[in-house]
Amino acid sequence: MARWSKIAKGEERRRVAVRRAARRAELSEIVRLLSSTGTERVAAQRELARQPRDASATRVRNRDSVDGRPRRYLRAFGLSRVNLREQAHAGFLAGARKSSW
Repeated sequence: MARWSKIAKGEERRRVAVRRAARRAELSEIVRLLSSTGTERVAAQRELARQPRDASATRVRNRDSVDGRPRRYLRAFGLSRVNLREQAHAGFLAGARKSSW
């Protein structure tokens, strides 16, 4: 079980990243385009640098939806390996079976 403070911090990062995603995309596009002038590029880079760190989507950490575990997260289920195994054995995941051969 993850600490509640870490889970809350992750949710706040997710909200900030979503709120600022459009502006970051615009600025990144200005920096990337060859048609933009040098001064436009420098201004866009400076504005990107002035934005909060948490505005970047790469700072958002995927966590288990049940207990917030940050490691060994499986995107297809939204669970960590521990909870995936427990829920699959209990029959809560449709189509998931324990394999044996």
